[in-house]
Amino acid sequence: MSDRNVLGGPLQECGADPITGFYRDGCCSTGPEDLGSHTVCTVVTAEFLDHQASIGSDLKTPRPDNNFPGLQPGDRWCVVAVRWLHAYEDGAAAPVVLAATHEEALEVVPIETLRKYAVDVPDDASELM
Repeated sequence: MSDRNVLGGPLQECGADPITGFYRDGCCSTGPEDLGSHTVCTVVTAEFLDHQASIGSDLKTPRPDNNFPGLQPGDRWCVVAVRWLHAYEDGAAAPVVLAATHEEALEVVPIETLRKYAVDVPDDASELM
């Protein structure tokens, strides 16, 4: 069975530049090895990145040893569902690409909450700064 998104359709690619996903396949696929559930496809904002750093998840600093380039506002990235939920609760949620968000995210975040932040990726990423 193929991966499904929160809308019930096939899971779409989240991001290829930089390449995202727990498996670094561009998708928010998950499996038994993905203990954090990297299932929410976000378009990261400066506010979201700052929030994540404040809760111990620095997504800005490159870590070449882990094949992690560091993120900038406008990048699409599969984030841990519970960390996205923390950002939401603290008023710093990043926009969500529903078609690229894995259905497993619904075990942590209600679909109604994800829909509030649903977005298509803007042509001008500077809007997210």
